[in-house]
Amino acid sequence: MKTIFTLLFSSFLTFTAFAQSGIQVPQLTGFDATIRQFVSRWKVTGASVAVAKDGKLIYARGFGHADVAKTTPLQPHSLMRVASVSKVVTAVAIMKLVQDGQLSLTHPVFGPKGYLKNTYYTQGVTDSRLYHITVQHLLEHTAGWDRTVGCDGYSNCDPIDFPLHVAQAMKARNPVADSTLIRFMLLKGLNFTPGARYAYSNTGYLILGKVLEAVTNEPYEQWVQEHLLQPSGVLEAHLGHNLLSQKQERETEYKSDYKMASCYGTNEQVPTAYGGFNLEAMNAHGGWVFSARDLLRLVHSIDGFASQPDLLDQHTLASMVEPSAVNPWRAKGWQVNRNNNWWHSGCLDGTTSYLVRTSGGFTWAILLNNYQASDQFWEEVDNLGWNCLSTVSTWPEHDLFPPTVNAQNLSAISVDSVTTQINWLSGNGNRRLVLMKADEPIAAFPLDGTHYTPNATYGAGTRLPDGSFVVADERNSSTVVRVPDQARKYFVRVVEYYENQATGNKPIYTLEGNPTLILNNNNVVVQEAPSAPTNALLFYPNPVTTELRVQGLPEAVLYEIRNAQSVSVQTGQLVPGQAILTQGFSPGLYFFRFRDAQGKENVHRFVKL
Repeated sequence: MKTIFTLLFSSFLTFTAFAQSGIQVPQLTGFDATIRQFVSRWKVTGASVAVAKDGKLIYARGFGHADVAKTTPLQPHSLMRVASVSKVVTAVAIMKLVQDGQLSLTHPVFGPKGYLKNTYYTQGVTDSRLYHITVQHLLEHTAGWDRTVGCDGYSNCDPIDFPLHVAQAMKARNPVADSTLIRFMLLKGLNFTPGARYAYSNTGYLILGKVLEAVTNEPYEQWVQEHLLQPSGVLEAHLGHNLLSQKQERETEYKSDYKMASCYGTNEQVPTAYGGFNLEAMNAHGGWVFSARDLLRLVHSIDGFASQPDLLDQHTLASMVEPSAVNPWRAKGWQVNRNNNWWHSGCLDGTTSYLVRTSGGFTWAILLNNYQASDQFWEEVDNLGWNCLSTVSTWPEHDLFPPTVNAQNLSAISVDSVTTQINWLSGNGNRRLVLMKADEPIAAFPLDGTHYTPNATYGAGTRLPDGSFVVADERNSSTVVRVPDQARKYFVRVVEYYENQATGNKPIYTLEGNPTLILNNNNVVVQEAPSAPTNALLFYPNPVTTELRVQGLPEAVLYEIRNAQSVSVQTGQLVPGQAILTQGFSPGLYFFRFRDAQGKENVHRFVKL
């Protein structure tokens, strides 16, 4: 980190036309002014900034807009791609496995005794140094790849920059899979002996994701969610998708400054941020989507401070942030310095991210939905949090983190022809807001710090921007609502929130994973939350040996599996939770095809070892 310096700006600047959201904190108006000046200077489309002190979220505000058209203010609850800050997630997950005895830092990754021992990865490898790569080498960017050295006519050799070439070279289909990117780099060999020096490597962290899957026998995202994020209280985090149509609920749009050939191989020139680069193949090194505030929740679970119990013990934490033997500024997943500050940055076209943990008990996350390449821009991003801290004389005591446990088991009972009782099991907030909307799912959300007027008669309470209404505000675990128009279908959502002395008596809403249901015209439940989108399916383990499982399948489907020559090798019906037996398949690439409830064909790839 740089030392503190103060950004100078003219006092006569005004920002009255600039969107700003979240709870204003009187003691932190200097934060507002400093961030506004930065956002204005660099013409940032949208920014989310969260700052915590001693484990409490003291500041969470949005600046600018969540969409490129600049019609929707960016909120503190907005989700944004975090690019290479994803490496922090992967590094912490790997260190958790080390702590639990499932991994060793000094164990080889490839070869007969390696974690990835299958010849799928090493077939055709000619550089024997690959068999000396350890988990620690991958974590510390010392495994032997130097992406600044060109390959195959490209000025650099990072396969995320040329996915179409990788697919062609490896005779693979588009969009290319992360495992294919790894195999491509293994066949290229190393630029230096493992451990000899430092060279930043996206490939190394892709491999760590596969190591995690190999030792846990679970998909990367599933394991991270269950064993790292959920225990940390993190709800607002997912792996992202390539296309605008696939973005997560509350995820921003990204301002793409460039175009490139579609990673789907369609011969189209598309925005780099939307189908140009293949985000879905970046998972463990750059694929996560987070809110700024939940990035801080993750850090607080491994920060070494006493504000809350850590997921990693002192020995494991010390190992994680111990400087590399060949680069004193790099540890395992973090940049570090002699002041015991840790940080990581990330960037993609349309994305800037910065995550900091200081030895003084402060943490902050800065997320932007556009990107600048200049050194001056990055110097100011690096200093932005420090400059904010320097404006404060008195610190607030509140904590603006939302509840970590949603209401559950949402159900409804018809009382009479116009009245329905809605029931739930309360989460760990102290109140619940009940939203209802006719005919279509709820797409607007309550804002932190804002109180809403409920009315049990649909249409009489506070109306949200999407046309949904607040029908109840409850301390208890049920409410009664009235729907005058029986010919319509009604969508219901229950939002857990805090409002107490700790929050400064301001409502702080949990918006991720709220329980939902749909009422039909007889006031009975016809469906709980909408079916999972098919782009959210996870096929694992992939590569597979004997059994392929599908996570997130919403309902039974008729399917067909074809090999790389498009020959049908298996058909049948797959029901949720059922495994596909693959032991009779020949090694190679396969395609799982089915049509969803809307009749859309879906194709997912897997590799049989």
